[in-house]
Amino acid sequence: MRVFMIGFMASGKSTFGARLAKKLDYPFVDLEEYIEEKYNSAIKDIFSLKGEPYFRKIERQSLLELMEQENIVVAAGATTPCFVGNMELMNEKGLTIYIRQGANCLYSRLNRGKKFRSLIENMSHFQLIEYLETNLAKRKPFYEQAKYNILGKNLRTKILLDIVKREMKQIA
Repeated sequence: MRVFMIGFMASGKSTFGARLAKKLDYPFVDLEEYIEEKYNSAIKDIFSLKGEPYFRKIERQSLLELMEQENIVVAAGATTPCFVGNMELMNEKGLTIYIRQGANCLYSRLNRGKKFRSLIENMSHFQLIEYLETNLAKRKPFYEQAKYNILGKNLRTKILLDIVKREMKQIA
């Protein structure tokens, strides 16, 4: 089974995806790290040198490559579900889980880790709040297409594992 973790940046996609993969004994892949390794370039550099249309093309191609594996957990990029029918494709080819976090939680996490996220590292308090509110609203219709919409606050890996096992039983 392919499992796709989706959600806003700092929502816990990679953390919970890696933990879930370990419990399932599946490989775990962070899509953005996969792209950076494959193209030997940081995402921000791909955007600045080649532009967003090029990035979306290689993002889609990378997603398709990962879908060739049967048993895998993938943490999609925060905007991956919002482009080129990626959400529909992930729903068709696997199990999608939206890790939903409130704006306050996301703000706190992003503000603490700004230096690690080039997109927001120079944003003021108010700019970060505006960025969060605007982009959460834009992405919500895509994120909510996931088969499972899970509140990330107090989430435990066991909950995700139970969901996947239940899905596996339905397929068998």
